[in-house]
Amino acid sequence: MSLRPTIETRRAQPTMEGAGVHLHRAFGFQDPSELDPFLLFDDFRNDVPEHFEKGFPWHPHRGIETITYVLEGTVEHSDSLGNSGTLGAGSVQWMTAGSGILHQEMPHGNAKGQMHGFQLWGNLPSDQKMTTPRYQDITGADIPEVTDDDGTRVRVITGEFWGQTGPVDGIAADPQYLDISVPSGMKKTFKIDTYRRAFAYVFQGAGAFADASNPSGVLLEKEVAGQELNIRDLSGDRTLIRFGTGDEVTVQAGPDGIRFLLISGAPINEPVAWHGPIVMNTQEELMQAMRDLRNGTFIQPAH
Repeated sequence: MSLRPTIETRRAQPTMEGAGVHLHRAFGFQDPSELDPFLLFDDFRNDVPEHFEKGFPWHPHRGIETITYVLEGTVEHSDSLGNSGTLGAGSVQWMTAGSGILHQEMPHGNAKGQMHGFQLWGNLPSDQKMTTPRYQDITGADIPEVTDDDGTRVRVITGEFWGQTGPVDGIAADPQYLDISVPSGMKKTFKIDTYRRAFAYVFQGAGAFADASNPSGVLLEKEVAGQELNIRDLSGDRTLIRFGTGDEVTVQAGPDGIRFLLISGAPINEPVAWHGPIVMNTQEELMQAMRDLRNGTFIQPAH
């Protein structure tokens, strides 16, 4: 077994998308190879309805998959193919845009006005860029959750883990998408396929992820000016951790426990031509998508 080192830790940055939705972006619109096959990850969390209620009105996608995971509140969606529905707390929507789709996503708060969800963009390989669009809407009740003897809980959204298989299937990158909660002070190791790119995103509590300088993942401390300080900062709320190669990830939860997403997928290793919500392989394909949008042929016949 080989430990995956922590090669980068960074905070998600505040930004605005759609019609004025305030969110935090962990990565996106930078180097598409660093977390290939994943392109973008947004944390849309807010308790001020004016900062999210205007939502994400009608917009196009081509050449990617969007994965929306809702924790609090709801997201209403509709698309150019006539699909519509509402994602409730704990549910997931996996949309394969393929050859092209127009859709809108409108978030709403819970009874306390709180909204919390994530959106991940996954790239499609060249031979699936123009595939027929499809949706997979998965309710929270259909997502398996397994609890270990030490209290660690894992929701398996896609992929296989601890004897459970997530309900989302047929995804190009064959990803593993896990929502993991580790209790206070507990150290835990999770297996990941060696050939996948992997990252974690902490959104509750804090913890220490093992790396080359701290392979045990233990929260080492030292005395500085009479105060006990962590040698390395704990990875806390809205922190992205990018891992190197290996087949396992180790984390030790802080005093309040830790909850994070652990996501991995097989890299596509193809050129990327990217403009906003459209991701193709070449500039010519990108220009063709723009022409299709202008002349009304963006939505392709089913095939």
